[in-house]
Amino acid sequence: MRLFAAILTICWSMLAHGANDVPLIAAASDLQTALREVAQAFQSDTGQKVEIVFGSSGNMAAQIRQGAPFQMFLSADEKYVLDLAKGGFTRDDGRLYALGRIALFVPHHSSLKADEQLAGLRNALKNGQIERFAIANPSHAPYGRAAREALQKAQLWESLQPRLILGENVSQAAQFATSANASGGIVAYSLALTPAMKEAGQYALIRQDWYAPLRQRMALTRKAGPGAEAFYAFLQQDKARAILARNGFAMPQETP
Repeated sequence: MRLFAAILTICWSMLAHGANDVPLIAAASDLQTALREVAQAFQSDTGQKVEIVFGSSGNMAAQIRQGAPFQMFLSADEKYVLDLAKGGFTRDDGRLYALGRIALFVPHHSSLKADEQLAGLRNALKNGQIERFAIANPSHAPYGRAAREALQKAQLWESLQPRLILGENVSQAAQFATSANASGGIVAYSLALTPAMKEAGQYALIRQDWYAPLRQRMALTRKAGPGAEAFYAFLQQDKARAILARNGFAMPQETP
């Protein structure tokens, strides 16, 4: 553990000081496509750059507590931001920036049928057609928890557990879901919309009342400088919100 911590410290230092004071942003892995596009628009409009590190929200929050030099945190679950705020690691409670959604993804080679109520998954399980099924790890990935809730609602969680492949984050779960030995998986809708996923298979949005809302919140950390402040403000503008919406995120009606 000490060696791992030392390696993390070195990596954080390199990222923090190797880009001429470019702010380092921690972001949930469901944002990989959308936030890169937002960052490009931000650079085009302002001439400023940001460096983004993607991962599971729980792990990112833990790294911030351990001293990682992130200047801003975009979580897939607002709980992690609010907990950091209580601990004094962020400037304030931040703001909601999006509502996440989950989708059942089925690769082309799979016999599984994609539908919003998971009837195809139920039938495939009953007929012994599911070898492996991918979700993000529910212990620290918000999209994993949402997947578990949906499977529990469909009364499939217990029977599916022995066949689960757990991704460290929802992006890794999406990679697992497209693999040759997987029948599919539950992933972020934002990832299901990417060209690579569209080429690999099809998806169906899962009913939103089957899982707790994925209220995604962002906040500036105590280490934030002017560059991070500018990016934080940009994400609240119509251009950035339109990019997020185009990439599968619902826009919250409330912004606090």
